[in-house]
Amino acid sequence: MNYMRITKENIDKEHICCAMSGKQSIAKKEWMKQRFEEGLVFYRSEERGKCFIEYIPAENAWIPIEANGWIYINCLWVSGGMKGHGYSNELLGECIRDARAKRKNGVCILCAEGRKREFLADPKFLKYKGFKTADISDCGISLMYLPFVPNAELPKFRKCARYPKVAEDGFVLYYTDQCPYTYYWVPKVQEVAKEHGIPFKAIHITDKESAQSVPAPVTTYALFRDGRFLTQGIQSDKKFLALAGVRD
Repeated sequence: MNYMRITKENIDKEHICCAMSGKQSIAKKEWMKQRFEEGLVFYRSEERGKCFIEYIPAENAWIPIEANGWIYINCLWVSGGMKGHGYSNELLGECIRDARAKRKNGVCILCAEGRKREFLADPKFLKYKGFKTADISDCGISLMYLPFVPNAELPKFRKCARYPKVAEDGFVLYYTDQCPYTYYWVPKVQEVAKEHGIPFKAIHITDKESAQSVPAPVTTYALFRDGRFLTQGIQSDKKFLALAGVRD
């Protein structure tokens, strides 16, 4: 497989394979443009399909972790017909090569087991590649790491991510434009929540500092109910109603 790097010079004309079309793609691209100067790297397959890796220096990552000197992988996604050909190995290998060249302590990434894994990495794959667990949130999401430097301080969650909770009752959602699907689905969920009288509050995170203080290990989409973290899985309007116990 051949890969290409998306940069500020080519992003307007190139497809980003995680994105939906139209405005969803524009929102994601605008988010990326603002991150390139902070060290964001996005590699994708030259073929069309969901096959890419996105990573950034952990100091600039939009999640509540402490990992100075590390690279944080925002997303490693290979799906559909792209699966089963070793592309995940190739993409991860490029990230590792780049991180070593930049003399980083290592790389880290979020993962979870089973049903909790939606939009997160597979811990079995990471363990096979030599990753270890650095920290675990109460909600079952883990921070895994691959070290390059002996005795380097390990990545860890900030307290707000290790013990995710909010004070408000009802549904509370934190989200960013880092994932293009939030642009499409969040307004639809807001609409059906209003139609059915479901208490719902959406908090749009638009800067790094706010993202690093979100009370959950995932910030692209973190949904709470009555103070308790529910899921990082992006909800369609129908899925949300089912989650709220409403038959539509």
